[in-house]
Amino acid sequence: MIPIYAVMWLWLLWLVSWWAAAFWSDRAVKGAGARPQVAYNVLTIAGAVLLFAFNSADHILWLPRAARWATLGLEVAGFLFAWWARITLGRFWARNVSRKEGHRVIDTGPYALVRHPIYTGIITATVATALLKATPIAWAGVLVMTLGWYVKARLEERFLHAELGEAYDAYKARVPMLVPFI
Repeated sequence: MIPIYAVMWLWLLWLVSWWAAAFWSDRAVKGAGARPQVAYNVLTIAGAVLLFAFNSADHILWLPRAARWATLGLEVAGFLFAWWARITLGRFWARNVSRKEGHRVIDTGPYALVRHPIYTGIITATVATALLKATPIAWAGVLVMTLGWYVKARLEERFLHAELGEAYDAYKARVPMLVPFI
């Protein structure tokens, strides 16, 4: 069971570091508004509750020891991918959908692979967690959280199209949304 405890510590470390890093970003000059952002917040919180709040010793899927440790590696890879994206965005990162002063299309680093690499990384980490927990409730959490990130990504895309126009449309045409190389 050690990998599942390591995963929980990784989530806590990621969450604390993510919140602390919010001080690196600039103030937003324009936001998408609070109302459109309620849906993805509710979905991601509900998914997190399903993924983390319910534990069961009755696992449906049994993974060999080596596979459990491999899922820990998948978890780390997901968090590192999300952090790579966050660092690439730098001062343009925002918790909510918004535009910063001097905002432009970022298409380097992980943004050359997918348009929403932070969400790709977080979804990867949630899948690794569900693989270890191996319960239907954990998988429901992955689905609900993924839906939340998808809703947020679609909101961001509409907002960035309105704010950045053709530059964002050209980027959108050449880079996949969440899954690299598809």
